[in-house]
Amino acid sequence: MLKVTSPYNFKVIKEIPLMKHTDVENALKVANNLFQDQSKWIPAWQRIEILERVVGAMKKREEDLTNIAAEEGGKPYMDSKVEVMRAINGVKLAIEHIGQLAGEQIPMGQTSSSVNRLAFTIREPIGVVVSISAFNHPLNLIIHQVVTAIAAGAPVIIKPALTTPLSCLEFVGILKEAGLPDGWCQTVICSDENAEKLATDNRVNYLSFIGSAKVGWYLRSKLSPGTRCALEHGGVAPVIVEKDADIDEMMPALLKGGFYHAGQVCVSVQKVFVHEDIVKKVSHRLADMAKKLIVGDPLDPKTEVGPLILPLEVDRVEKWVEEAVASGGKLLCGGKRISDSCFEPTVILDPSQNAKVSTLEIFGPVVCIYSYKNREEAIKLANALPTTFQASVFTHNLDIAFETVKKLNASAVMVNDHTAFRVDWMPFGGRDTSGIGIGGVPYSINEMTREKLIVIKSNSL
Repeated sequence: MLKVTSPYNFKVIKEIPLMKHTDVENALKVANNLFQDQSKWIPAWQRIEILERVVGAMKKREEDLTNIAAEEGGKPYMDSKVEVMRAINGVKLAIEHIGQLAGEQIPMGQTSSSVNRLAFTIREPIGVVVSISAFNHPLNLIIHQVVTAIAAGAPVIIKPALTTPLSCLEFVGILKEAGLPDGWCQTVICSDENAEKLATDNRVNYLSFIGSAKVGWYLRSKLSPGTRCALEHGGVAPVIVEKDADIDEMMPALLKGGFYHAGQVCVSVQKVFVHEDIVKKVSHRLADMAKKLIVGDPLDPKTEVGPLILPLEVDRVEKWVEEAVASGGKLLCGGKRISDSCFEPTVILDPSQNAKVSTLEIFGPVVCIYSYKNREEAIKLANALPTTFQASVFTHNLDIAFETVKKLNASAVMVNDHTAFRVDWMPFGGRDTSGIGIGGVPYSINEMTREKLIVIKSNSL
């Protein structure tokens, strides 16, 4: 049995049976049979009706969904509430995009051999989708990996994170209540070994994976020929702060971007390069603000920073901070565990570039600030790591903004906003070692379809 526990106080919330290899095999068989039998495909109008009912059900259960996500994932109540609202909007976005799934006309008649022909493409579901999800957005990520497949008309098998499966189970239950036919969305809660068998089976047409780069790239290397995939991994989210930045406007953004969900977001503010003329002011103000953040029970509406997902993560963050300070970094605030589950919001000034906090994704409530004199050098340091996801620059100089955007190696660059900004209709994904493929509701739906070309020959054309 899998014991789902609160990351804050380790209370057992629920026990769930782990599925066996035979269960995984059955799920794949069901999904594949549905896809192979086109008579069972769900027409667009029906998919729309089902998802509209899902929106209504989610609105009615907004409070329950919020509490489930907060309790199992540790994200504070106020942020989990926002996540639920985003999830509802994500379903709405999927509904809207169903009507935009269209092909295009391919021009003919441009050579003598292509006359009397009409050609156009249509979009069809890609096939069986397997989605493997992460813990940090236990409901909204499920929306991005499940509803997108349903909108595309593809049967989907979802494997949630073992630490946060309850939001997924609740949502899949809502799908069934809304009239989604049996087999079109199946939940598999299983070991890593069986998850690998699930993802790499030759009946899988598309893999959506959110999580560790090590695991994601390994699974990609094992995919069956022809299986397409989207991998979303972590980043270090560098920020460049020029001396003309509006500090008063910037500080709340840096605070939110760095300590939202205790820094457990793939695009959390982690490395902030600040011009030497303002670095003291910026670093000390951020530290003063971080000290005031309320850390504790995620179910308390007043809590601003919750626990890390596992005690092992608290241990890791503590060691990394100790190493950073020992190697020359100046600890401006935090630096200590509050309990086995919570760590103080921490700001470190000028840690060594060789320290783990500088070379790896922290994935904890730690922000590092680095002083720079030359912006080119700051950009070089920001680009030094292979993890390239979202980045940002703060400046009121348009030329500097555009130049920095151009030179930063990132999939997205925010100007005068924190790195963790996201809306669910924009493209989202890492580049280089941080991932492959594009997320965001409409983009994922497109990726879960494939084009078919139709060419009609007629003497009347």
